[in-house]
Amino acid sequence: MISMSVLMIEAFYGGSHKQLLDLFQEEIKGCSVFTLPAKKWHWRARTAALYFMQTIPPSENYSLVADVIVFNSAFNMESFLTSIGTFMKLIPDHRPRELEKLIRPKCQVLYFPIIFPDITRLLPAHKLGRDLLMTDIQDIEDGEALDSLIALQNCKADDGLMRNSFACLNPVPTPKQDTRNQEGLSNISDSLEDLNSIRRTEGTSAYHGEDMEHVPINPCSMLGGSGNLEENFSVASQQMPLHIVWPHRWEHDKDPELFFNTLLKLKENGLTFKVSVLGETFMEVPDIFAEARRELASSVVHWGYQSSKDDYLKVLCMADIVISTAKHEFFGVAMLEAVHCGCYPLCPKALVYPEIFPDVYLYSTPQQLFKRLQTFCKRPYLARRNAIKVDLARFSWVVLRGKFRSLLAAEAGEDL
Repeated sequence: MISMSVLMIEAFYGGSHKQLLDLFQEEIKGCSVFTLPAKKWHWRARTAALYFMQTIPPSENYSLVADVIVFNSAFNMESFLTSIGTFMKLIPDHRPRELEKLIRPKCQVLYFPIIFPDITRLLPAHKLGRDLLMTDIQDIEDGEALDSLIALQNCKADDGLMRNSFACLNPVPTPKQDTRNQEGLSNISDSLEDLNSIRRTEGTSAYHGEDMEHVPINPCSMLGGSGNLEENFSVASQQMPLHIVWPHRWEHDKDPELFFNTLLKLKENGLTFKVSVLGETFMEVPDIFAEARRELASSVVHWGYQSSKDDYLKVLCMADIVISTAKHEFFGVAMLEAVHCGCYPLCPKALVYPEIFPDVYLYSTPQQLFKRLQTFCKRPYLARRNAIKVDLARFSWVVLRGKFRSLLAAEAGEDL
């Protein structure tokens, strides 16, 4: 084990931010952690530096002058670098010139690492039939794990994107799997060590709230297959309403107004659907949530922060479509977790989303979002039978672990 001394500072210790720090503390030894509660993130961004400057004691083990600046997406990096000039103009006395050019060489993108848990036990039958099976890595023999890793490197869906982060970790390849070279797994022996050390994650982070009865989900296989829809789906399953999930913070930057107004428009047009609204709440909740709860009462399946990570994953596994309406998003862990659970994603064609999701899952206007949902409400099987082609592997801790360890073990000035 490499000896490390890592200072981690988090001004918003909650949600995906907490998930990342907890992962590092568990996987990387020698971490010193300083945090602030996850409240009022916009004020944390403005004032947290002053607090940490007074709180963090000096130490010879770390320097507060950055050698490398890491971003969790190219969108995040460019947003930061291109805004430097604007903010410097607000400073009356000190305006260093060409600061962006000085900082940019230090910058690199290293995607947010996610441990995708084994959710096979939670998936309804139709999602299991869509090649979303997960392999319990700890039970794979070394030789089989090596074969599986090679399969992971070569795995692809029809358009060259993996269907699921570990869909290819099955030691017995399926006929549906084609091949391609998967970036990020250059050292097989190092990655094999990571694969053999990873454990199934069954988190207990709180996602509490009200928990209503689950809507029954079509148990039939929803693969395209041969034959017509009547042969692949029972009459009952074809009549099951679309189940939509929105798993985001209950704040205005996630634009719940757009989401709920779209659902209310669907309802006004006589369309049937079910909805689960998850995500964390804070002291101030936008009024639209109470209004929407009243208007959509008959369509609500789950409402609120789930009591455990397992309960949260269960809801995602039972849903058909996951939606983001965010106006502020540098990565979007919740969307990728939902895709891992077999949800068809719909995201804005803006922010970080075009960097992560193929164009087929993006919408440009509220009207486009409405039309997409209108189609899915009328024909839910189009979402249920569609193989989701999002490359989750490049965001997996199994793939990224070595890069993070190398980064945090590097000496100051070392070429990364």
